[in-house]
Amino acid sequence: MGRAYQNRKADMAKTAGQKTKVYSKYGKEIYVVAKNGGLDPDGNLALRRLIDKAKKDQVPTHVIQNAIDKASGAGGENYEAARYEGFGPGGFMVIVDCLTDNTNRTIKDVRQAFTKTDSKIGGPGSAAFMFDHVAIFCFKGDDEEAVLEALMMADVDVTDVELEDGIITVTAPHTEYFNTKTALTEEYPDLTLEVDEITWNPQDYKEISGEDDLKMFDKFMDMLNDSDDVQNIYHNAEVIR
Repeated sequence: MGRAYQNRKADMAKTAGQKTKVYSKYGKEIYVVAKNGGLDPDGNLALRRLIDKAKKDQVPTHVIQNAIDKASGAGGENYEAARYEGFGPGGFMVIVDCLTDNTNRTIKDVRQAFTKTDSKIGGPGSAAFMFDHVAIFCFKGDDEEAVLEALMMADVDVTDVELEDGIITVTAPHTEYFNTKTALTEEYPDLTLEVDEITWNPQDYKEISGEDDLKMFDKFMDMLNDSDDVQNIYHNAEVIR
């Protein structure tokens, strides 16, 4: 899955990157996580992970700090999480995670993305059951057995360790994110993680190809990413261009 996962992720990032307001979305999520879990990254592990991810995506330090400072004040926005699931154009499954202070606006934006691209929005659980909530780490290497042994010695509950085209992919339950990352960085101090995230990983994939389906796929993703309330989009589309 290593190289294939990276290629698929790159395609998703390329599509998302066209219109996604990266800084504002990170700022909103950092604000919510800091306000709910505390301002200190050492004590708020979710905040620490999010800050690391934001830095990796080249979010400026002042954007991160402004969100934390904002969370330290009284009052402020009252965002809540909202999740929508369904089937995108061509029949692939999709999960749309949002943070919103106006659920009516958010469902309108999301519903339009579905209805205007021949897609179908479903109820809670209609797509998520076909995804695994996991932590994924990808890095260059050539000995997956040594990596697996190191993780087992550290008593980490790992789902899979795979080597493909010089890339090792470690998959673990999302609850094992910090244990896995700590074990990897302690065993390999100079390790550079090319993928380091908690995500919803599809159990299988739906091929999307052909001019019409690809056009609708791009429109669907653009409409979702154009909404300030949409934070993350997970899908099982295998895009063939």
